[in-house]
Amino acid sequence: MTAHTWSSPVVRARTMWPSQPGALRTRPLPRESAASYLTRLAATYQLSAAQLLDGLHITTTGTFAAPPATDIHLSAEAAHRLSAFTRIPPAHLTRALARQPPPASIGTAHDAIARWQPIPPAVQPLPACTACTIRRSPHQTAPAWIHPAPNSPRIMICTRHQQASSDPRHPAPLDIRPVPELARPRPTGRRATTASLNWASTITTRWYDHQQHLHQRWLTRLDRLTDANPHIPQARPPPL
Repeated sequence: MTAHTWSSPVVRARTMWPSQPGALRTRPLPRESAASYLTRLAATYQLSAAQLLDGLHITTTGTFAAPPATDIHLSAEAAHRLSAFTRIPPAHLTRALARQPPPASIGTAHDAIARWQPIPPAVQPLPACTACTIRRSPHQTAPAWIHPAPNSPRIMICTRHQQASSDPRHPAPLDIRPVPELARPRPTGRRATTASLNWASTITTRWYDHQQHLHQRWLTRLDRLTDANPHIPQARPPPL
């Protein structure tokens, strides 16, 4: 009997998965969730994320839900296969994709395995700028979901394309072109802290209590944002 008949299942499994890189390029956005990137990458080939992982012979556990409700943890071997398929070095993928430390059963595994993990609503990623997403996935316009920078408020503003997001319940970022002052650069580079956010809340409350003209200004901005973003619910009831 020939030697290859006795090759181990592990060796056969490693040689079964596609060793050739994918034909289409899809790059991750900075701090993009792994589930978001996998979904966009699969959509480029008109596949689901589950079909893409199966094609790479990555065994998955857990229940998939569309981003931003879940993320995925990859073992080292699974990340290696994703890197080879996307033609993106492992270090670049690790740096781009925001993720929590994987469970011990995943992080120490030698096989190509992955686990879908639900994300609490309070820390779910936010919809990324649509124009930036299209630049990173030229063959498909699937949405992307990214995490805010560490120790920063849960809001993201793309000053180049005038889009902003702060709520994962919105399917797309807000078009803030009707309110250009929101994207103006601030004179200070200090990061917001809990104390500064509390002070901001106090100040805006005093505006509401004592300076109604400022309150009306914010209502006018809210109306402009609502008119420019039909995908969000009406913030104010229509006039009778």
